[in-house]
Amino acid sequence: MFAEIMSCGYSYHAQPFQMTNPEGLHAYLFRLQTEGTCEALVDGRMQRIEAGDLLMFKPGDSYNLNVYAQQSDEAPSGAGVSSGDYYVICRGEWLDEWWGRHDRKQRVKVVPDERWLSIWQALILEKRRYEAENRELADYLLRALCLGLDRAIDTQSELQGKSFIATRMKNFIDEQAANSFTIADVAAHVGLSVSRTVHLFKECYGLTIIQYTQNVRLSMAIERIKYSGMTLEQVAETCGFGSYSYFFRVFRKKYGVPPAAYRMT
Repeated sequence: MFAEIMSCGYSYHAQPFQMTNPEGLHAYLFRLQTEGTCEALVDGRMQRIEAGDLLMFKPGDSYNLNVYAQQSDEAPSGAGVSSGDYYVICRGEWLDEWWGRHDRKQRVKVVPDERWLSIWQALILEKRRYEAENRELADYLLRALCLGLDRAIDTQSELQGKSFIATRMKNFIDEQAANSFTIADVAAHVGLSVSRTVHLFKECYGLTIIQYTQNVRLSMAIERIKYSGMTLEQVAETCGFGSYSYFFRVFRKKYGVPPAAYRMT
């Protein structure tokens, strides 16, 4: 029996947004915060949701979401609303069986992996086909996504305790990537010297802070180029590149084509 995929997509909010469902969900909801912050009802209370937080709700769970203007001490002056996420709403017998294999937490921290993120993106594109949608293909993509999420959760559990500080660095970068910040800001966030911060991050992730930040910003840009109607200048500005000319150079170096050509593919 095929799983029913009721809705899936990439959602970006640049304005305050609220959603409430106190009576309980009628399907499974999986939501991965990719940038910015919001608040969601988790374990009976509203909690701050940051980049890398995976939310997983089953039918019957209450669900409240609140996207708001940043007001924390860590947010740069003038920072506004910013929240981006992948989501899928689905139901079916296979999902019931899969959900019952483990004790599921409503919120877990994961490191986004291009392998299962690409599956999520493929699922979004397949659902956009409407009448031409291949239900069997969508079903297999959904199953692959669920299994990929399981692996991501297991991997994160193994890393806990070994790289807690490095994870805090990465979370700070993920959250602030759309804004201007320095390596000193990252160091101050975790209470280490700049040199120790640089060394620890490279040791844990195999990339420099600058390289990782640029990758995050490019990933944000790809999502907005593909899935939003923003102009390329707006994409550059809202993804932390400072200027379109710099964004153009970085993007072409990474992907081999200019942003405009990429949007047309």
